[in-house]
Amino acid sequence: MYSLRTKISIMTVFVLIVTVIAMSVLCVVYDKLKSDNTLLLLCKTGVTNLDSYFNGVQKSVEKVSSFAQADVTELDDKEFNAHVERVRDYFGDVAKNTNGVLTYYYRIDPKVSDNVKGFWYINLDHEGFVEHKVTDITQYDTSDTSKLVWFTVPKYEGKAIWLPPYITDNLNRRVISYNTPVYCKGQFIGVIGIEIDYSTMAEQVESIKLFSNGYAFLSDAEGNLFYHPRIDVTKLTKETMPEPPKGFVDDNTFFRYTYDGVEKEGAWLKLSNGMRMNVVVPVSELYSDLRSLILIIVVFAVVILSVAVLFTMLYTKRIVKPLERLTAAAEQVNRGNYEFSLDYDKDDEVGKLTRTFKLLTNHVKDNISDLNKLAFKDALTKVKNKGAYVADLGELQAQADTEGPQMQFAIGVFDCDNLKEINDMYGHDKGDEYIKAACCAICTTFRNSPVYRFGGDEFSVILRNEDYQNKEALISQFESTVESINNSTEIEWKQVHISMGFADYDPQNDCDVNDVMRRADKMMYDNKRLRKNGRG
Repeated sequence: MYSLRTKISIMTVFVLIVTVIAMSVLCVVYDKLKSDNTLLLLCKTGVTNLDSYFNGVQKSVEKVSSFAQADVTELDDKEFNAHVERVRDYFGDVAKNTNGVLTYYYRIDPKVSDNVKGFWYINLDHEGFVEHKVTDITQYDTSDTSKLVWFTVPKYEGKAIWLPPYITDNLNRRVISYNTPVYCKGQFIGVIGIEIDYSTMAEQVESIKLFSNGYAFLSDAEGNLFYHPRIDVTKLTKETMPEPPKGFVDDNTFFRYTYDGVEKEGAWLKLSNGMRMNVVVPVSELYSDLRSLILIIVVFAVVILSVAVLFTMLYTKRIVKPLERLTAAAEQVNRGNYEFSLDYDKDDEVGKLTRTFKLLTNHVKDNISDLNKLAFKDALTKVKNKGAYVADLGELQAQADTEGPQMQFAIGVFDCDNLKEINDMYGHDKGDEYIKAACCAICTTFRNSPVYRFGGDEFSVILRNEDYQNKEALISQFESTVESINNSTEIEWKQVHISMGFADYDPQNDCDVNDVMRRADKMMYDNKRLRKNGRG
């Protein structure tokens, strides 16, 4: 039977031979598809990142706009000012939870009120929003959409809108914004909007790179630039804006053009705010791999085949070693041992497999723990069952063996009297109620100690620490609780009649924990006889 290393070596040689034969035929077509897919993937990545950013801003503005639209009812200054204050509080909470907000505002049309102007908050240092004096817009003609675009354009358009980059008032910061108009009974009253820093958007675009000279830029469908890493768009005018390359404004996802004598190929996708994300790379770089690949295939094919086996054997050793450790860990898990060490954490398939195996093992361990909890719970009373009792007595014995005479605990045993008579006379459903009432009385008193139902009408409790020190007081409290329950009702199955016995651990005379349990059981039966004879 071949080892994994041998199989990988044979497979590698076979693949290399097939690749040498097929690559020369397929690499041209393949490289073209790969290049297009690479461009498109980078474009999709940029679109996903920016859309996530833009959508968060858009949803926040629309959320506040909906609140304001529903809140505004009257336009007299007193009520209108109260409305603005409510929007101020609501907008502040929303803006704090929105990523990348530079400013947010609610500006009132001067035609609506001379006194209520709205508010404007800024966060230039990323240390929290502070209120800024609002821009005086009374000096502007708000029907001129070339001025105060954040106010005039949504007012003119009558709908929520993303605005292309502009220099924001008083702050001298280049921003893009999303704004929505607000109406009261059909009358335009103002604009709600958020501005985000142009540089933040630029950082997202600049992070997209391909080869040495590939880059991304933003434009509209007509080719007007919003951001370009190699052109200062802030200084462009309509007259100096570069003319879009031929084919750029077509509907084709992929385009090719020449700029400054360099032939380039690119791809574009549309952003949610109407912009285009464009990714371009020089054609010489895009297909340089293809030429190099063909040359390498022709020149070094024989050399590669010669060293393939040796290289594969050496390399696969790195793969096999963590797999062997992973196999050993799987064998431990199969034996029920979930405590193992796997330190291989590289970002490759074996590392992912190792992390997944550890995660899966933890889930299995947690599920087994949950199942054990269910397995150790009594279905009727929801306290621990006999299985849990046996397991906990085992742990108690292990502690007693370790701590010796210093170990202190007591075991209490309870037995419900007259259960058979209640079952025979009233039915087993009433008997179940009787058992649950007895369990409730025990749990109420010994609330800090584990309670077990280890028989049909038999319960036990293990007292440790404070409950052990207060044992006599708790027993007296239990008797009072039982008496109070029985005095509160004359219905037999709702009353509680319980015989009980308690025994302390005596390291001098008790060989093991079971001796304590047996003494507690005997004391319970002694108590039952006394109660039956009317002396308990």
